[in-house]
Amino acid sequence: MTSAASPATPALHIDFVSDVACPWCAIGLHGLLIALERLGDSLGPITLQFQPFRLNPDMGPEGEDIVAYLSAKYGLSAQQVMDNQAAIRERAATVGFDFAMDKRSRSWNTWEAHRLLHEAGLQGPAQAVALKRALFAAYFTEGENPTAPDVLRRCAQVAGLDMTGVEAVLADPRHHAEAVREAEDFWRQAGIRSVPGIVIDRQHLISGGQPPEVFEQALRRIAAGRTV
Repeated sequence: MTSAASPATPALHIDFVSDVACPWCAIGLHGLLIALERLGDSLGPITLQFQPFRLNPDMGPEGEDIVAYLSAKYGLSAQQVMDNQAAIRERAATVGFDFAMDKRSRSWNTWEAHRLLHEAGLQGPAQAVALKRALFAAYFTEGENPTAPDVLRRCAQVAGLDMTGVEAVLADPRHHAEAVREAEDFWRQAGIRSVPGIVIDRQHLISGGQPPEVFEQALRRIAAGRTV
């Protein structure tokens, strides 16, 4: 995503480090996009790039029951998991995102989704944003497996991707694999331990699914302190 401004103005770069299986990442992205729309051209050019971070890198392709998985991971009872999910649903609604907790029954290793997101980023920032939003909706709103080939293909079509590149990703598990692994390693070594991590100009970190107002204030403050 790039807003118009003088060509001499250096772009404010946003790395959005996240996972498709992270509800707070969906909330954070929608909050960030609202903030960017409100800010318009006031901060000059802005670039947004998605970076991979898998919450469940060791999970098998069959996935796991979501309640059992979250209970074991965080030491919560099933009721506490459901209460947390209800709170997330309420928070998601404030940024216009439909978190249908009753439809999402399993957690997944999102490796395939990240390979496709890398392809989308190569095709263009608008395509990457559209694909990310489509994948979030597929998982959190429709309760679908965001790594299934048919779901990935449909989300890519909704996002307006060139399907030649999409089919190359789906046909070859090695396609973009090295680039995604390198990016994952880079951000973990950079200190990202939880997501979303919104990194501005590779210097400033905004953590969590913040409200639009928080993103607005932080971006204004960071932009005001930059030196050209």
